[in-house]
Amino acid sequence: MATVQAESSDLKESKNLDSKVELGEEEDEEEDQGPMPIARLEGSGIGATDVKKLVGAGYNTVESVAYATRKALTSIKGISEAKAEKLLNEASKLVPMGFTTATEYHQHRQDVIHLTTGSKELDKLLNGGIETGSITEIFGEFRTGKTQLCHTLCVTSQLSIEDGGAEGKTLFIDTEGTFRPERLVRIAEKYGLKAEDVLDNVAYARAYNSDHQNQLLLQASAMMIESRYALVIVDSATALYRTDYQGRAELAMRQMHLAKFLRSLAQLADEFGVAVVITNQVVSSVDGASMFVSNPIKPVGGNIMAHASCTRLSLRKGRNNVRVCKIFDSPCLPEAEAMFTINDDGIGDAD
Repeated sequence: MATVQAESSDLKESKNLDSKVELGEEEDEEEDQGPMPIARLEGSGIGATDVKKLVGAGYNTVESVAYATRKALTSIKGISEAKAEKLLNEASKLVPMGFTTATEYHQHRQDVIHLTTGSKELDKLLNGGIETGSITEIFGEFRTGKTQLCHTLCVTSQLSIEDGGAEGKTLFIDTEGTFRPERLVRIAEKYGLKAEDVLDNVAYARAYNSDHQNQLLLQASAMMIESRYALVIVDSATALYRTDYQGRAELAMRQMHLAKFLRSLAQLADEFGVAVVITNQVVSSVDGASMFVSNPIKPVGGNIMAHASCTRLSLRKGRNNVRVCKIFDSPCLPEAEAMFTINDDGIGDAD
């Protein structure tokens, strides 16, 4: 009898051990799916002092080091050419950066999460909503719904994946002073979410110049290591550049600065898998060719903005509170339009 009890006890301990091993493997898999903290480099022969220097320069993940150029790393005080070479070598061992098959990448694309816009017609146009892991640009004249759509996304990004969200926080960079938390409260009521929780899950910052706008992205990277973020919004990405840089004499400098900012946004999307939504202002063409074009309005930023954005959405006014969204440019979506409305409780479908 004692032998049977001993065998039974051994069997239970074996099952408990197996379950702990399986649980540990699942936790390891979850950790591998997200970005790797920069501290992981210490286990690869990189000194703690050098890691601290990297963090001070805004490199908070192993991916950020792997994606950096040797020139960028050597510009950090205390990082020599030899250290930069070692950093890149060790980071590339942890981050896959080689070739893969189209089949594997296709399977990866199937897992991409889309954030609902609040409008079924608009979601249908976007093949499910705003795509995570890439930059979506929304441009249009004033009062076309750019900021209102951003407010709605602040709330819907916190929904469960089954309900069209990503179960994550939002980081909002406001350059025009148009962010209104009371709008989030009303939208939260529509989706049955607690207003206090929704507001707590939105990190807000007001940018006062184009340099400050860039600095905020360094803080954003550090914040994303600590918490799960699903969305980054910049409303708008070009407003401060239009006032900080004036005339053709500063055009090249402005475009270089803007390109650096957009590159930083793209890296956040790559490293953390967040959806990046930027709004953009428009200008009217005043050259001779504009008289032969039905719509002489074009987005600010030129080719720099056009190449950096993965999906470009054009908004225009319709009748009453109806707005029209058009796919202006996308690598996978056909050119089409959808109508939506701006309601008291956020974005909705037109009647």
